[in-house]
Amino acid sequence: MKYKFQSLILLLVVAISFQSCQDNDDIDFAPDVQINDFIWKGLNIYYLWQSDVPDLADNRFANHTQYQDFISGYTPESLFEALKLDNSIDRFSWIVNDYTVLEQSFQGTTKNNGIEFKLSLDPKNSSNVVGIINYIIPNSDAASKNVKRGEIFYGVNGITLTLSNYRTLLFSAAENYILNFADFTANTIVPNGKSIEFTKTVLNENPILINKVIPSGGHKIGYLMYNGFYSSYDTILNDAFGVLKTEGVTDLVLDLRYNPGGSVQSATRLASMITGQFAGQVFSKLTYNAKKSRNNISYLFPEKIGSTPINSLNLTKVYILTTNSTASASELIINGLSPYINVVQIGDVTVGKNQASVTLYDSSDFSSKNRNPNHKYAMQPIVALTVNKNGFGDYQSGLAPTFLQKESVSTYGVLGEPSEPLLNTAISKITAITTKTLKPAAGEKPLKDLGDSKSLTGRGGIQIE
Repeated sequence: MKYKFQSLILLLVVAISFQSCQDNDDIDFAPDVQINDFIWKGLNIYYLWQSDVPDLADNRFANHTQYQDFISGYTPESLFEALKLDNSIDRFSWIVNDYTVLEQSFQGTTKNNGIEFKLSLDPKNSSNVVGIINYIIPNSDAASKNVKRGEIFYGVNGITLTLSNYRTLLFSAAENYILNFADFTANTIVPNGKSIEFTKTVLNENPILINKVIPSGGHKIGYLMYNGFYSSYDTILNDAFGVLKTEGVTDLVLDLRYNPGGSVQSATRLASMITGQFAGQVFSKLTYNAKKSRNNISYLFPEKIGSTPINSLNLTKVYILTTNSTASASELIINGLSPYINVVQIGDVTVGKNQASVTLYDSSDFSSKNRNPNHKYAMQPIVALTVNKNGFGDYQSGLAPTFLQKESVSTYGVLGEPSEPLLNTAISKITAITTKTLKPAAGEKPLKDLGDSKSLTGRGGIQIE
C-alpha cells in the first residue's frame, strides 16, 4: 500500500495557517536559508513528536523576521538536530545532503566494496576499534579477494582504527583503501600481517543472500537469509518462496540477523509468504501525530504483488534468527506475525525500532515531485509508531529472543551450513536432534559492539512508501 500525502485542500489549509501566524509563505529566501525553511516546515507538519518540541510549535514565531532570524542561525544539519528530540527518545531520524544516495540505498544500491561488517571495541584497548566481517556481497570487489566472513580487521591503510577516526577511514568518499587484518587470540587482537586493497563500486545488492532446503530428521527445512527489505526485489523474494513451496518445505528458518529493515510494504508481503491463511486481516498499524492522524493506516496481509499471486507456505510456526543488528521492518515481521503464528526467535535481542519514517523533500507537498532545484537535501524523520494487530508495539528496548544465543568471534561459521551456530540451534529445535556445532573458545569474552556497516551509514528502518 503506497504512502499517500494529504490532499491539496489540506495542504492549503496548512499553508494558510502557517501564513496567519508568520506571514512568510510568499517570502523568497536566500538559497542557504531555503534548506532550513524546508526543514522547519517539514518537521512542523510530519515529525511524530512535533507537539513535544517548543521550537516547532505553530505559534513559536510572532512574525516573519523572528522566524527568519531563528532558522538563519543554523546550518541545515544543526537545525535538524536542534528540532528533534534527543537520542533517548529519537534514535533514528536523520538528514542527508544528497537524496539520490538515500533513494538508491533504500533499494540496495550503494557504493560499496562488498564487505558488510560490524564494529566493536578492542577488548584490551577501549579506544581502539576492530571490524568483524559479517558477509560478502556477491559480485563485489571483495567477492574476488581472499577474504571471508568472520575475519577481523584493525586498521585502514596501516592506521589503527580508533573511536575518533573510524568513521573517516571506513566511510569516507575514498574509493580505494587497504584493510589490515588480525587474529583474535586469548581475547587479544593480534595483527597477522595480512593486508588487502579493496575498491568501492556501485553495487545492487540482492537482499536474498541464501535460499536453500536442508533435509534433516525427516523435515525439509527451508533456510532463507534476507538482508534488506527492498521493495524492488519483492517479486524475486516471491520467486524464492515459490522454490521453497515447490520443494515442499515443512519448516522455515528466516535469517534476519543482519537485516536493518526497509519497506513496510515488503514486510507485509513477506508476512503473507510465510503464512497465506490470513489474507485481508491486519498485519500492522501505523499511528501518526495529531496533525497527520488522517494518515493512520492498517496494513493487511495481501494475496498478490500487483497481479501476481503470493507464494505462501501456510506455516503456523516460523524460526527467525536475530542479532543486535536486526531492526525495524525485521522487528515488524516478528511483532506482526506473533498474534497469528508461533514465532520462535533465536539469537540476540533486537535493536528496538518500533517507529516508521518517510523521506521528505523540499517541495510544495514534501513529495519527490517538483523538488527545489537549488539543493539536494532530504530528511528521513520518524513520523509514525507501529503496532501489531493487538496494539502491541512497546519494544523500544528490543525484542527478546525465545532462545538467547549471541554470535561470538570464534564461532561465526559458514552461513547456511547446518553447523553454523544459530542455524544449528534452529535445526535442533525443529528436529529435536542435537548435532555438532561451533563452540566459543574457552574464556572468550564478548566484544562491545558499536554498530554495523549498514546502521552506521543510515541504511534500513521502516520506510513508508
